[in-house]
Amino acid sequence: MTYKSMRSFAGGLIVAASMCGAVYYFGPNEADNAQAVEKPSIDEMKSMLVSEGYVIHSEEEWHEQEAAVKAAKDSAQEKEKPEEKVEEKAGEVKEKIIYRTMVTVTPGMTSIDVGKALERAKIIDSGMKFFNEVEKQGLSKDLRPGTFEVESGMTMKEIISIIFK
Repeated sequence: MTYKSMRSFAGGLIVAASMCGAVYYFGPNEADNAQAVEKPSIDEMKSMLVSEGYVIHSEEEWHEQEAAVKAAKDSAQEKEKPEEKVEEKAGEVKEKIIYRTMVTVTPGMTSIDVGKALERAKIIDSGMKFFNEVEKQGLSKDLRPGTFEVESGMTMKEIISIIFK
């Protein structure tokens, strides 16, 4: 580029920048034209909410209603207690349910996986307790691949002796 064309280009940039600045500073200001929003009073807000279908209560009324609901729940629970005692007596007569399942141990499974499978089958209460017992006995590396039949009536040691070497 020659120095004359460079000078013309720079002059054009200056003219364009000054025109943009003039419009920005001297143009209409939208903030001046904005109307001041008036906050409605409490009575106006209440009337607007009631007209929209909302129910308005003071804190005292709200606490009274909560207490009434709580009292109703308590009375309903008291009525249910005699029924629960009858159900408990009937439950005592029932025999204990024993779950029996086939657990398949594949290569690559860990004692945690076996514990989770036994927990899902309702054989043991906690898979982590099973894992901790296996770790305590030092059998975590002695897991045998295969299919094993276990029952919920078995003790933890019996289950471990069946599944581990």
